Amino acid sequence: MNAFLEKRAKELGFIAIGVSRSSRPRHIDELHVWLSEHKHAGMSWLERNLDIREDPTRLLTGCRSIISLAYPYPPQKAGTPDGFTVARYSQPDKRDYHDRIKDLCRELVRMIQKMDRNSRTRICVDSAPILERSFAYTAGIGFIGKNNMLIIPDHGSYFFLAEILSTNPIESLPVTAMDNLCGSCTRCIDACPTGALERPFLMDAAKCLSYLTIEYGGDLDGSYGGKMGDCFFGCDVCQEACPFNKGEASINSSLPTTDEFLSMDDRVFKEAFGKTAFARAGLGKLKSNILAMRG
Repeated sequence: MNAFLEKRAKELGFIAIGVSRSSRPRHIDELHVWLSEHKHAGMSWLERNLDIREDPTRLLTGCRSIISLAYPYPPQKAGTPDGFTVARYSQPDKRDYHDRIKDLCRELVRMIQKMDRNSRTRICVDSAPILERSFAYTAGIGFIGKNNMLIIPDHGSYFFLAEILSTNPIESLPVTAMDNLCGSCTRCIDACPTGALERPFLMDAAKCLSYLTIEYGGDLDGSYGGKMGDCFFGCDVCQEACPFNKGEASINSSLPTTDEFLSMDDRVFKEAFGKTAFARAGLGKLKSNILAMRG
């Protein structure tokens, strides 16, 4: 890894950076099996662009290097004054993480282009058809836990991933992918409130509360309402159970009450949350989740 690039990444707040060669990702065969078993629920877009997922040069012609970056989100949760919470990653008091992290990556892109004026790059933040965790694993950033999250041993799994694809063959020392450090631990599987983690490394998205409260287009089945705990957007249970996540689980009561959400109109929602992670689900979905949780 270029020392100046690594130093700048740390200055920008990234907690880990690694480089892998542009190649067929290690876990692509597992993805094919998962899709063939229809474990991806209604996320039909995962079936598309599989040729691109297999070959990063289809995302960036001439791609030679993939820089994987991890950016932390806090262990604290945002909550409502009446005692309800949302998933940590959402950070509803900030701009959507896609935009924030892309801005940071652009700082690194400028450095890469100084190394090679003719190089081309592409930034990916949780939206392009690329196996982020697989490339981060190959780059030595962390290991894949039994809950399918990438885990950095000294940090845990509370972080976003980003990639910078580059035609520049960025030098790095040979990296050995980390051994899985879960051992015999099954806390994440045991804690999953809906049984979505059917066994180590296998998740049925149709049962996952993160999928059901964000991506799923319909209203929640009443049977799930009682399993949501106090969280009406996303789910952190499998991460909270993981011993590698040691941060304090405090709550920042910065959100409106759930009654205020239920009485909110689209104009007010857009003004308050239109540029945040909440926008993906939309106000109607949040209201539906709150009603399901209340029973």
